[in-house]
Amino acid sequence: MNFKEIGRKILGIRTDEELAAQAKKTPKEKVIEFFKSLGFALIAALFIITFFIQNTRIPTGSMENTILVGDFVIVNKFIYGSSSPRYIPFTEIALPYFTIPGIREPEAGDIVVFEFPGDREDLVPKELNVNYVKRLIGMPGDTLQIINRVAYINGKEFPVPPYVHYALPYSKPADRGEDYIYPAGAPWNEDNYGPYVVPKAGMKITLTPENYMQWRTFIDREHGERVVELKGGTVTIKGKPVNSYTVQKDYYFMIGDNRNDSYDSRFWGPVSRDAVVGSAFLVLFSWDREIPFFNIFKLLGSVRLERIMMVLE
Repeated sequence: MNFKEIGRKILGIRTDEELAAQAKKTPKEKVIEFFKSLGFALIAALFIITFFIQNTRIPTGSMENTILVGDFVIVNKFIYGSSSPRYIPFTEIALPYFTIPGIREPEAGDIVVFEFPGDREDLVPKELNVNYVKRLIGMPGDTLQIINRVAYINGKEFPVPPYVHYALPYSKPADRGEDYIYPAGAPWNEDNYGPYVVPKAGMKITLTPENYMQWRTFIDREHGERVVELKGGTVTIKGKPVNSYTVQKDYYFMIGDNRNDSYDSRFWGPVSRDAVVGSAFLVLFSWDREIPFFNIFKLLGSVRLERIMMVLE
């Protein structure tokens, strides 16, 4: 079967010969043909969703006012390189997977969909296969700092997104450290953060009894198990004394455009390259998700016409 025939099957287009043959089929043959066509369509849809594009409904306001609650966003999965399914559908059972090359690597300013790595101290997320959408502001090796809510990358102010939102009219004082900030023990808060160097493959981290807790979960995640310990005043990895660690992967720093209401890298750390799913680039349509489906006319009346087919930036 060539691509032309596959396209006709997906679109339901039939030749005159096929229509004539269909008319001669028995009811049983027609039922069998229907389910064969349905199965083919489902396989084609699964292939497209897996490797090319998918629709994601936005449930939270962490990217307001760029992306609103109730937006249905189209995600480009092949731009960074898509992968085969990583989990059995509707379960948290992991599968072996492979990736295919992408068009380009993620870039600063991209709106990125990625698999949530877990809370700050989690080796693995409490719930697997959960995707987040945030803006990438820190590339591997970048030095990031936030001063009074203004982000700086390598000493230069990061371009302010056109629809960035601040729910609070003021910044937290720089000397007010928060216990929940990443990494553990850092004297920072969400409005005054860093300087923080985004981990990069090959980067060497110095480990001491004083700072190992800041890096413990990060290193454990790279190994997929708990490997970092402090024994007799000495930092060990898999029981071997160490004073440094070489990062194995590239990472990105993600932040929400709704800066005061976003659970992002400031709270749970950087995102590894292999956790990236795709780029959110288009709002398909949008409505008020607070309206229940049984109130269909009110729900349809809440459709935000100005956001239909809106390109994200």
